[in-house]
Amino acid sequence: LLNGKKEFKFVDHHNCRLGKWYENAGKKRFGNTNAFKAAYAPHKGVHDMVHDNLEFIKKEDWDVFIAFAGYSAHLPGVIASKTIKPVIGVPLNTSPLMGGLDALLSIVQMPPGIPVATTTVGKAGGINAAILCVEILSLKYPELAEKLKEYRKRMKEKIVEKNRILEEKGPEAF
Repeated sequence: LLNGKKEFKFVDHHNCRLGKWYENAGKKRFGNTNAFKAAYAPHKGVHDMVHDNLEFIKKEDWDVFIAFAGYSAHLPGVIASKTIKPVIGVPLNTSPLMGGLDALLSIVQMPPGIPVATTTVGKAGGINAAILCVEILSLKYPELAEKLKEYRKRMKEKIVEKNRILEEKGPEAF
């Protein structure tokens, strides 16, 4: 879920929107499924639209929500307050202040009883949110757990290979 055009552009620009990540990488790694959807849920002064979007979300049988937000980053908390499903907040560096720290602090400081899992700012946060989403879904869909193990194994193999190249050819090989 994204709360503004600026966030949509940012997420698309950095290729970290869940749907895009899933199309490019997740499908190859975690199988072909229609489990991932993207939605635009603006909130800037248009409270009726937010309410309508939240009603839409309640009707869908979604297992996990990922909400991308910049500036004061209200969207993840609003979603978390309206659902009992897990919500992952991804802070974006969209404001001219603090390199995304404003969004990070807004998402991570939820009151007791309304948790929002929070990732790092930007592209890495989007990728980690997608992987965390798959981890959560693997509790319901055991086949995803096996695919996550394979994914982690491939990550380790790449690191071992890079270390081998570094040792054999030196830093200039990177």
